[in-house]
Amino acid sequence: MKHILPYLTFFSFLFINSQNIKSPSEFLGYELGTEFTRHHEVVDYFEYLAATEKDRVVLSSYGMTNERRPLLMAVVSSADNIKNLESLRLEHLNSLKGKGEASKAIVWLSYNVHGNESVGTESALKTIHSLLTSKSSYLENTIVIMDPCINPDGRDRYSNWYNQFKNTPHNVDPNSKEHREGWWTGRSNHYMFDLNRDWAWLTQKESKQRIKVYNKWMPHVHVDFHEQGVNNPYFFAPAAEPYHEVITSFQRDFQETIGRNHAKYFDANGWFYFTKEVFDLFYPSYGDTYPTYNGAIGMTYEQGGSGRAGLGIITQIGDTLTLKDRIAHHYTTGLSTVEVASKNAERLNSEFREFFTNKNFKYKSYALKGDKDKIHALTKLLEQHELEFGYANKSTIKGFNYTTGVSGTMNTDENTLIISTNQPKGTMVKVLFEPNAKLSDSLTYDITAWSLPYAYGLEGIASTSNLSSENSSIAENSLTKISEGDYAFVTDWTDLNDARFLAELLKEKVRVRTAHKPFELEGKAFQRGSLIITKGDNEHLKNYNSILEKAVVKYSKALTPVSTGFVDSGKDFGSRYVKMIKKPKIAVFSGKPTSTLRFGEIWHFFEQQLNYPMTVLDSEYFNRVDLNNYDILILPDGRYGSHFDKKGLELIKNWVAKGGNLIAMGGAIKAIDGEDGFGIKEKTIKKESSDDTIEPHENSQRERMKQAITGAIFKVKVDNTHPLAYGYGNTYFTLKLGSDSYDYLKTGTAAYLSENSAPVAGFAGSEAQKKIKNTLVFGVEPHGRGQVSYFVDNPLFRGFWENGKLFFANALFMVD
Repeated sequence: MKHILPYLTFFSFLFINSQNIKSPSEFLGYELGTEFTRHHEVVDYFEYLAATEKDRVVLSSYGMTNERRPLLMAVVSSADNIKNLESLRLEHLNSLKGKGEASKAIVWLSYNVHGNESVGTESALKTIHSLLTSKSSYLENTIVIMDPCINPDGRDRYSNWYNQFKNTPHNVDPNSKEHREGWWTGRSNHYMFDLNRDWAWLTQKESKQRIKVYNKWMPHVHVDFHEQGVNNPYFFAPAAEPYHEVITSFQRDFQETIGRNHAKYFDANGWFYFTKEVFDLFYPSYGDTYPTYNGAIGMTYEQGGSGRAGLGIITQIGDTLTLKDRIAHHYTTGLSTVEVASKNAERLNSEFREFFTNKNFKYKSYALKGDKDKIHALTKLLEQHELEFGYANKSTIKGFNYTTGVSGTMNTDENTLIISTNQPKGTMVKVLFEPNAKLSDSLTYDITAWSLPYAYGLEGIASTSNLSSENSSIAENSLTKISEGDYAFVTDWTDLNDARFLAELLKEKVRVRTAHKPFELEGKAFQRGSLIITKGDNEHLKNYNSILEKAVVKYSKALTPVSTGFVDSGKDFGSRYVKMIKKPKIAVFSGKPTSTLRFGEIWHFFEQQLNYPMTVLDSEYFNRVDLNNYDILILPDGRYGSHFDKKGLELIKNWVAKGGNLIAMGGAIKAIDGEDGFGIKEKTIKKESSDDTIEPHENSQRERMKQAITGAIFKVKVDNTHPLAYGYGNTYFTLKLGSDSYDYLKTGTAAYLSENSAPVAGFAGSEAQKKIKNTLVFGVEPHGRGQVSYFVDNPLFRGFWENGKLFFANALFMVD
């Protein structure tokens, strides 16, 4: 008895102490679920717990959002585990080498990646309190990492909007204003990006900061908490097909184990749920797939609600769904996940080690070469994901050739990038670089192709051999010394970095010309689009040399100094084919009817990638704006319908006729075609004779897929003599997101699909492939003294299709 008493006293102390921890309701001053908690209040509660439970909670900020809100990570475990946290973390990371004796389960719970799916953060508050009190036994062999709000900017946008417009008391009528967010919902981050599509691409500030801490922990289990439509029951694992082929049998089976544990609790409460539908495990940039491809059990949990639900709403069957209900469901699955992980800690560790042993993938190595800036952009992404790479020696290698689509050879040199699957994160390498991911089912939730050699516009070979490589980095451009005696400087135009360099010079009032014909000068050949910066054009700048030197260093640009404008072949610098590039004043149309995501891609491109100013013109006051103040107007993709009436279209047409440059993207093209618009024509397909075959109703969805293209990659032809295509070869790989199609332009078809419209990667329905044959991808047509640039496909999609961005830059600077 004398041996047991101290233990009883110790556990009694823990129990009494845990009861003194304030619940979220006690701390916040209102019952959880009766208000939306603002982000600073969430921060306050987590800081309170970290201060009160120093031996069991480690709280840190892993970064800041664009709107200066902190991003939090709380590590919660037993006092003994927290005391030895760093050694436990390092031992766990040995598992990536197939070594070590790690024994603790590591569970990462991520909330509110979509800001208006607001129940996530509320349930995080309740979950962490229970882990420290009633469910603390789970923490003896488990380390729980909690990110209470991945998207604080979006969440506060939603909660502030709701608090502004809600009734008092709240109104459950779905028609009430409090259930109808405006154009810019709380779903996205500051730049209107969907952070749940950015895990692999890391275009956003939040994603870049999060991946650093994720790589420090590499959890066994990762849960991404979401919400879906108001009338849907709860979704939890197992996920729907298609599963990517790299997902292991254990990962599949453990999803089932977790799902059955959730079902036990939901059944006991009479709650409805569904599994194995809608939400698949294929596209690599989600909060469930990215962790899965890094060895975790990655899962999406979806509660009915989202921005429409507010504090309470009547569903289509007449029930009232409250925020309290939604909290209860996420709270239950969160704790159930930790419970299952705790009970299976040993198995999770052994299987995790097994995941990172060598895999017998078909392609053992990927070799890529091309423009140095494109290689550099790709290696930056690899470094962020902690993927290993090296550089080749001079040799000839063979394998699948990305450009031709068949087996072939490629000569390598010291600037050829080599990425091998023979590394701890070899599975992630396969997923990101394989030419065409194996698709087990065409009914998918997202795009079906993303292979990075196509996205970055690089020549590539996928080899079945382990190619040798060196760790030395690609040679940097030797920077040009700016001399006052040089007549001019010439530089190439091949990628977005060149566009950044140009944008920098234009902002500093440096005059720059571009060559619209190839030329040779002083023993060197220059292609169309090459930039020419002359001393004579810039005599108005007293600090011309220093401005140029600063830009050269900032963008690592190699300039070629020349002593004359008299070329050896081609057109002299004074020719009408060597034109001054305007410093364009750019406006972007926003608000209804544009897509927030597509507008956000343009906004982010200008401010965070190109670093060039733009003006946002909202649809609410667009008709009162004098367009003559702008050189370029961009219409983002969206559902325009008849938004521009005849008068509105006439306003735009007159502006273009007087010299304006209109850029229409995706759905915006439909808003300006037809008799009242510009000359572009939507392609029409002659209907074949009617088919008398009656299809069963259950096949209707698959029949519709024949008309669809779910993010597939197509090889298109390019007229690189056109200014819209400067810097490209004669082919380009485009990511096609739908089957909208337009006839070739009479003049100005710069990129186009020919008779062969089969995708090189991804899914495209049979009828959709017929529809897009011989159609426009990118083009420009004149109208009066101005131009209209058409982007049928989206070169800025989610910010990761690097090779398309120069087309967009050409529309800004080269098309005139």
